[in-house]
Amino acid sequence: MRLQKYMARCGIASRRKCEEIIIQNRVKVNGAVINELGAKIDPDNDIIEVDNTIIKIENQNIYVVLNKPVGYVTTVSDEFKRPTVIDLVSNIEQRIYPVGRLDYDTSGLLLLTNDGNLTYKFTHPSHEIIKTYIAKIKGKPSLQALENFRNGLKIDGYTTAKASIKILKSYTYSSIVEIKIHEGRNRQIRKMCEKIGNPVIDLKRTAMGIIQLGNLKEGKWRYVSDRELKYLKKNQL
Repeated sequence: MRLQKYMARCGIASRRKCEEIIIQNRVKVNGAVINELGAKIDPDNDIIEVDNTIIKIENQNIYVVLNKPVGYVTTVSDEFKRPTVIDLVSNIEQRIYPVGRLDYDTSGLLLLTNDGNLTYKFTHPSHEIIKTYIAKIKGKPSLQALENFRNGLKIDGYTTAKASIKILKSYTYSSIVEIKIHEGRNRQIRKMCEKIGNPVIDLKRTAMGIIQLGNLKEGKWRYVSDRELKYLKKNQL
């Protein structure tokens, strides 16, 4: 990172004013005076001083909503060199990480942050954050299948919590359904739909609590809105 940019992010002054401070011999990097513009520093390892006082970037919590495409893994890095969701937000300087996960073959809303407290609470089952999905499934579920889905299904040795499912559209060989759950077990929705005999063809998450995907384009991201941030803080997520 350029020295003047780092200084500005530490709140010393505007970037232009920081350049003036550098020229005035008031800045040291690892004990040596730096008075030339364009010098680059390593924020994690270098010691930066202005007027003999060490400066640091204050920890700033970042909250990002991403529209994850199919074909990206929900990790910071991948041993198989597959593209990760972090590749889509690489122009954010802070180190952020996904809250929860979306399967490789599932698209839609993913929250990323550097707020560890939020990550823990948002993914803890006790908070029962409602997650909304739109799924394209094979066939049309029967009334009994829908009732079973809503009341809980036994999968992998456990019974799923009560859920919501409603048919939005029906076609000859498939249906579009809206599903709402507050659990987040591995491939849970796919397993539930398989259990009732209507396997998932395509799956997309559209909301987490009040946080909506809206018209955010696939592969793009945005910061959470003030309203969404208040919701996160209010619910102590």
